[in-house]
Amino acid sequence: MSKQRVYSGKVINVDTETVVLPNNHEFELEVIQHPGGAAVVALNEHSQICLLRQYRHVAGQWLWELPAGKIDNNEPSLETAQRELAEEAGLLASQWQELGQIYTSPGVFKEIIYIYLARNLKTTNTAHEAEEVIEIQWVEVSEAIKWARNGQIIDAKTLVGLFYLSGQLDPDQ
Repeated sequence: MSKQRVYSGKVINVDTETVVLPNNHEFELEVIQHPGGAAVVALNEHSQICLLRQYRHVAGQWLWELPAGKIDNNEPSLETAQRELAEEAGLLASQWQELGQIYTSPGVFKEIIYIYLARNLKTTNTAHEAEEVIEIQWVEVSEAIKWARNGQIIDAKTLVGLFYLSGQLDPDQ
């Protein structure tokens, strides 16, 4: 396998790799290197979750999302989750549980997002970055699941976070 860096950016790097698949087919693949990230399902004592209504230029619209962000400086994913929950949603949590992880687009991205459940919440100051346009809203879990089913929530990490959460809340689990 050969590998060549073709782009280096602030967040991503792009490599071309000559790869051989398990069926012995060889081809050149463009791979986007990304440090990964963490997303947080913040659940309060009223069975509400914290959702962010965030403007996303690439999507060209406002999206409903879980608080989330990229891993900085190789920090552990739990630290990323804790930092992003505080910065974006103004929340601290004393109880944390990893729910799972997802590849966002494994055909081209080497990005893994770790999804956490945060409970026993208290407020702190937000620290939104200049390029973040965020509105914070508390939504009943049942309502958020409806939004996921009817297409109002289309962000992948948020959909998966709601899926994991529904498994946590299912008494038959």
